[in-house]
Amino acid sequence: MPPADERPLVELAAAGPTAGPTACPQPSASCAFPSACAPGFTRAVRCNAAGCGDSSYPADGAAAYPGNAISTTKYTAASFVPKSLFEQFRRAANCFFLVVACVSFSPLAPYRAVSVLLPLVVVVGAAMAKEAVEDWRRKQQDIEVNNRKIEVYDGTKSFHQTEWRKLQVGDIVKVKKDEFFPADLLLLSSSYEDGICYVETMNLDGETNLKRKQSLDVTARLNEGHSFHSFKAFIQCEDPNEKLYSFLGTLYYNEQQYPLSPQQILLRDSKLRNTNAIYGIVIFTGHETKVMQNAMEPPSKRSSVERRMDKIIYLLFVILLTIACFGSIMFGIKTRAELSAGNYVWYLRPDNSSILFDPNRVSFAAFCHFLTSLMLYVCLVPISLYISIEIVKVLQSTFINQDQNMYCEESDKPARARTSNLNEELGQVHTILSDKTGTLTCNSMEFLKCSIAGVAYGNRPVEVQMPYGGIEEECGYIGHKDAIKSARSVKGFNFTDERLMNGKWSNESHREAIEMFFRVLAVCHTAIPVADRNSVGISYEAESPDEGALVTAASEFGFEFYHRTQTTVSVHEYEPVSGRKVDRTYKLLNTLEFSSARKRMSVIVRTEEGQLFLFCKGADSVILERLSKDNGKAYLNNTKCHIGEYSEAGLRTLALAYRELTEDEYVGWNMEYSAAKNSVHTDHDAAVEEASENIEKDLVLLGATAVEDKLQKGVPECIHKLALAGIKIWILTGDKLETAVNIGYACNLLRKGMEEVYITLDNPGTNAPVEYDGEGSIMAPHEQIARKLQDAERQISLKGTSTPFALIIDGNALTHALTGSLKRLFLDLAVDCASVLCCRISPKQKALITRLVKTRIRKTTLAIGDGANDVGMLQEADIGVGISGAEGMQAVMASDFAIAQFRFLERLLLVHGHWCYRRIAAMVTCFQFRSFCFLRIICYIG
Repeated sequence: MPPADERPLVELAAAGPTAGPTACPQPSASCAFPSACAPGFTRAVRCNAAGCGDSSYPADGAAAYPGNAISTTKYTAASFVPKSLFEQFRRAANCFFLVVACVSFSPLAPYRAVSVLLPLVVVVGAAMAKEAVEDWRRKQQDIEVNNRKIEVYDGTKSFHQTEWRKLQVGDIVKVKKDEFFPADLLLLSSSYEDGICYVETMNLDGETNLKRKQSLDVTARLNEGHSFHSFKAFIQCEDPNEKLYSFLGTLYYNEQQYPLSPQQILLRDSKLRNTNAIYGIVIFTGHETKVMQNAMEPPSKRSSVERRMDKIIYLLFVILLTIACFGSIMFGIKTRAELSAGNYVWYLRPDNSSILFDPNRVSFAAFCHFLTSLMLYVCLVPISLYISIEIVKVLQSTFINQDQNMYCEESDKPARARTSNLNEELGQVHTILSDKTGTLTCNSMEFLKCSIAGVAYGNRPVEVQMPYGGIEEECGYIGHKDAIKSARSVKGFNFTDERLMNGKWSNESHREAIEMFFRVLAVCHTAIPVADRNSVGISYEAESPDEGALVTAASEFGFEFYHRTQTTVSVHEYEPVSGRKVDRTYKLLNTLEFSSARKRMSVIVRTEEGQLFLFCKGADSVILERLSKDNGKAYLNNTKCHIGEYSEAGLRTLALAYRELTEDEYVGWNMEYSAAKNSVHTDHDAAVEEASENIEKDLVLLGATAVEDKLQKGVPECIHKLALAGIKIWILTGDKLETAVNIGYACNLLRKGMEEVYITLDNPGTNAPVEYDGEGSIMAPHEQIARKLQDAERQISLKGTSTPFALIIDGNALTHALTGSLKRLFLDLAVDCASVLCCRISPKQKALITRLVKTRIRKTTLAIGDGANDVGMLQEADIGVGISGAEGMQAVMASDFAIAQFRFLERLLLVHGHWCYRRIAAMVTCFQFRSFCFLRIICYIG
């Protein structure tokens, strides 16, 4: 038996497919560890293992996990010189001058070797020095991060400080408020009694909204140093991977096993907020953490001018070879002719010539003449052009950074050229692919309208319908001017309707539905109440701006959410009978979280009276298909009509529903759901989704909400001028079709007189008519899209170029349009249209569309976005522009240029891009002219 280690033991339970065979930990009597490891779940972590027999672990063959130190440098001390030299001599010009420099040391050289070697050393040395400085800065950042301090449990009932780099898997750490997590941790407990904490993940996904994490009940009481002395646990979980939002594992503690989910995982580079301290176990360290698994080197982007310059260099090199070959051949012919019949010209002197230029060895002398000519005409290839262009580009980047016309006073953020390689490319942009939310709009949501029990409420005008400051009278603004002035200004709430405000909703005929509607808004969420020191009110930290606006609206309507624990939600509710607010606490039994695939979230709560309710909110497309059959037809039709009106007005809509559950029904479902959550296998997500589907059905519709996301300042004017410049603009958004179309009109992407071409695929389960082929058979989705694309192409070809067309396509149709033979058909149609609007698409589809446009059109593409979901699109495009907006800095860090607002894109492209391109092109032309003049001189001398 191996000797016991004083620190927590950590061992690899089973290696991956390529790591060789190792044993999984076997169960012991005291620890109840698992006896087998599922494929892909070989991570094994043991804490305070002295209490568990060492015999339960393999004596040999167990691989140690890597340390927590990270390195983001490109080079090491040993690899810098060879690796950097390899990078520099990938350029053809540098390789050519290296060959010439080597030959210049021979007697063939018409000049001293230093005249060729010195410029090459200067150019290559300057580039290597630049690489070394940039890599040294990265090294300094790594050292600063690796030497940050963190408190670690030392096994003697106390914590001591140590550096991040010394952490190992299995260590127990204490993280304090506003500190970053040093590794991927399993949350054991926090300073809150119920084990919750709040995390800011801006460095991971770009979102500034706080995330709520909660520990398991069984470990929530571990909040003192002495309590960890007897803590013995074993964790089996998934292998290191790049998935930020998923985690599967099992905690074995006190002879019981507990399922682990992303709610218990704290990722490295996240920050602890609104919580005094947390305790956690290190699960993944160093380069195995999820943030490092997601780290990737940005793609190497080169401008078209630089690529064309390489072609010019190749052409000059061919011309140089041609001149040298021609001169050498003529030299050989002339020499052979003048040595014929034993007569020779006096200057040839074969009796007193060197071995390199012996007239009697004409072929060898001609070859030596060829090498001499290469060195003599080497100035035809301008080596100084590269370094001259680099200097000019750095100066151009300074002009962009110092441009006060692209400085945003509100956010105090200037424009930033994060790379100088693509300055001139800004002047050649052919297609812009833009995100909508946060890029064209402000990403500042305001509750504007709602529909409850088939009745529409809300009198505020929709600002997005008046991008140029539309006439107030046309929107009914004057009639409610007094009410608007008197309304209290609350962030996220821009609603006015006397029928609902100040408790007057209790006078409505459908009071019960309104009350339940507000209750769902106040309870069905994951928001966090934060006391506002500047006022008597409460503000909310939510996972999305939409959710924050909905919770704020519930508070304004008299249902103020004010406290949350791990198992309860407390609300101040307006009581219509007494006319005052009463405190109600709902026991939170289950939370079925929102995801882009589910498009909804639900909570199951128990009221103080013992009733069980499921509250659900989500996209109308998924809520309406889960309604019970006894929903009133008129009630349902009115709500659908209102949702359509809100969407056409550019508002973001959500449907609200509920369901009352019986005790037996809930108990049976909860067992099924718990089994799915506890499962550790590859079908875990599918099992959880299936269990959720079984309870989220037979819902009772309450109504719908409408939230407004306003356009940013100057967006319509900017898009109009870019369109006049001949730049095609695509909008890629996840919003529904009606909302995206209205935003398209508001921002001038869609204009009057345009012919709109819709390519959509009807969702299954809707009442849309089914398409049939010519033989009466139902058409497959792929065939439907193919036919619609072909019909649209014929329509455009018939009307010609006199009529501008706008292509509008949704995500379901894009799934098929981006596959197989439809790719080219879709792209040909999109190129023929003046504007393209893609809605209901995923981040992956954004990147696929960008790659398709870039590779097929073969012209400069620019992608612009502000969120983490735009990173793939920015990296795929020739130029990536990040908006430093409300969704963090993830897009900015992945971009080539950063601006504060979309309207600055006009000046970036039409001013800086134009002048950068002209100046670089003029500079290359001057060097070409110099080379041309040199060529003429050579020809003249020859």
